[in-house]
Amino acid sequence: MAPTTRDPRASHRLTGLSAVVTGGSRGLGLLLARQLAGRGCTVTLTARDADELERAAVRLREETGATIHVAVCDVRERSTVRELMRATHARDGLDIVIANAGVIQVAPVEAIAAEEFEAAMGTMFEGTLHTALEALPYLRESHGRLALIGSVGGLLGVPHLLPYSCAKAAVGALAEGLHAETAAAGVSVTVVHPGLMRTGSHRQAEFGGDTAAEFGWFSALSGTPLLSMDADRAARKIVDSVARRRARLVLTPAAKAAQLAHGVAPGLTTRLTGLTARLLPSADGQGPLRQGHEAGLPRGPMARRLRAWGSALNDRAVHHANQRRPGPRTSS
Repeated sequence: MAPTTRDPRASHRLTGLSAVVTGGSRGLGLLLARQLAGRGCTVTLTARDADELERAAVRLREETGATIHVAVCDVRERSTVRELMRATHARDGLDIVIANAGVIQVAPVEAIAAEEFEAAMGTMFEGTLHTALEALPYLRESHGRLALIGSVGGLLGVPHLLPYSCAKAAVGALAEGLHAETAAAGVSVTVVHPGLMRTGSHRQAEFGGDTAAEFGWFSALSGTPLLSMDADRAARKIVDSVARRRARLVLTPAAKAAQLAHGVAPGLTTRLTGLTARLLPSADGQGPLRQGHEAGLPRGPMARRLRAWGSALNDRAVHHANQRRPGPRTSS
């Protein structure tokens, strides 16, 4: 028999609630699950890699003492997501769902094809859509909380991250529309637009064109303290916002500044990003994308030193966020 419907909760306390985190085996998803478990939630982690999921679950059980379940789930397959939500609701109820699964592709547009855009949309937009649609019937019963993880890359087009930006822009529009349409049913929908975070995702992200150079700039910027954010702090702020049923959260001063600039002067902002694009590596032929752990280091001693300096904190996050082993080509 399915658990009885829970009453709406005016408090932001999460003790005793049931949460699902997609893309929860590593990176930001794992850190979000850690926050939820630490606040008394029963957490179900989902991802595509069973071994990676189990390692993450063992770690969270040891750290928090919480009840942690795992479910192998490809969010691109709606029937699989449907079964995940049904089974979780039947076992624990369903109060919180965080749609986090994603893929990061870093390359100039000349070095990628339409397939990369389709892959990004399939995982991040369609996967988020499947997660939301299949969770909402249960969240309406529990007056629950839904969070969709967007990005500053969805607020403006970022050079060399175009598939990612397109998919995250669609996620942002979906979240805002769902927030408007589900509020009357007592469901809160929070859209989160993080800037750069030190999650160790540079090892799992995919790089094209001059892969070593692309890996160099991305890993350096995503680890630079003034531009990037400690991922545990980011996860804490995200879960705080979900608990308090906030409609929108933008993280990092750089992301907030980019959002403001694009809103006030979109034409100027677009021209400035065009100038930025000229500083990025040029396309170096086409070929299969490579994950960061196999992309190689930038050529030249100065470029290598800059990457090592900028990425030092991000490199340290690799173990903490369960990013060390190569996994399926998805990142969070």
